[in-house]
Amino acid sequence: MKSLSRPIVLALFAAALMSPINPAFAQDKEDSKKNNPKKDAQQQQQQDKKQQQAQKQQDKKQQQAQKQQDRQQQVQQQQQVQQQQQVRQQQQAQQQQQAQQQQQIQRQQATQRQASARQPQPAVQQRLAPQVQQQLIVQQQQRTAQYSQGLQRQTGAFQQRSQTLQQQKRTAQSAFQQQYVQRLRQQQIAINAGSYDYNRDPYFNTAPSLRYSRSGRYYEVNQYAAQVLQGAVNHGYDQGFRSGQADRADRWRFDYQNSYAYQDAVYGYNGRYVDQDQYSYYFREGFRRGYSDGYYSRYQYGSRSGASFQIQTGVLRLIINLQPLR
Repeated sequence: MKSLSRPIVLALFAAALMSPINPAFAQDKEDSKKNNPKKDAQQQQQQDKKQQQAQKQQDKKQQQAQKQQDRQQQVQQQQQVQQQQQVRQQQQAQQQQQAQQQQQIQRQQATQRQASARQPQPAVQQRLAPQVQQQLIVQQQQRTAQYSQGLQRQTGAFQQRSQTLQQQKRTAQSAFQQQYVQRLRQQQIAINAGSYDYNRDPYFNTAPSLRYSRSGRYYEVNQYAAQVLQGAVNHGYDQGFRSGQADRADRWRFDYQNSYAYQDAVYGYNGRYVDQDQYSYYFREGFRRGYSDGYYSRYQYGSRSGASFQIQTGVLRLIINLQPLR
């Protein structure tokens, strides 16, 4: 080897460079690239880090969107609360105004009765003074307007109740409710039919001759208002009987308070002579008794009268005990 000349060595070195790469060496080099766990782990960590950052950004955007939606909902809720407060304040103001008017009318009526008692009167029906008549007419106009507005809202809630009955498969109760709402629509048409001649209505010039008590308070009415209250009890009994029959036919539980008619309680009311809360109270008193009779197929509190159901006279007197004014 020492005797080899320099040219020969260079030639051998060049030949080695130009010779094909050893397949085994190349495979080892490729395997070393593939089997480098440290490098693969680093790459995986970088990818995971990028995904985490992207997820954080997405979560942040979602949180911001949720916060904005929550703020909008809070604003809407505050607006609804304010609107409800305004409605309640208006209703309270109207109720206070009506209560004041009613108290003034009652004081004037009491004064008139006292004056009449001191003087001999012929056996004729007492008439109210023109001023008192006008106050009653104004009160009646306000009462009718409020009742008409409330009637529109009540009939609007009918669709939701109908869907609930259909979901519960209460066919008979659904049919009863449709008949009830149809009567409400007829009442609304009658109220809006035209102007009302208050001067020809004897209610507005007839002094109170009866009184009744409710919740520890006495109310004075004439015979026309008394007939409306008695009619409320009878209407309630009739509708309650039919609602009870419907729930029995649907094999539904005893539950008169869940009836749409019981909650509405204005069937047969035309907005005249008595306030709606008075009418609704006595309607419900008749309704729950009629519902019980209809549900259990009996006549404990009333009886059948033609195509309708009517409460017994004795029960009616227990519900609203009308007494003549002394």
